[in-house]
Amino acid sequence: MSGSRKKTEREAILEAMKSPPPEGYYVWDGVDEDERPASSEELQAALAAARRRRGRPAGSNKTQIALRVDDDVLEAFKASGPGWQTRMNEALRDWLKTHPSGESGAS
Repeated sequence: MSGSRKKTEREAILEAMKSPPPEGYYVWDGVDEDERPASSEELQAALAAARRRRGRPAGSNKTQIALRVDDDVLEAFKASGPGWQTRMNEALRDWLKTHPSGESGAS
């Protein structure tokens, strides 16, 4: 045997990938914007967004709880649009301002 063998298709592809064509592997035809390759700036922005942490910011003084409220109250706050949880928190804070500590207001 001479020691040389025929390359498999996979080996041929891997060999071809070692020396990319001068125009690159992908040429956008300019027709469909969804198929346009991302620019390096877009890639960096996407990476930065993916690395951002989700959830409450560090140092937040809020506690997650389970709270039961009447359906009509919840729907009214939700109907007011984004930020309804913040508005509900503000309504509770206003109530605290008008009711001294220890006064429940329950009948």
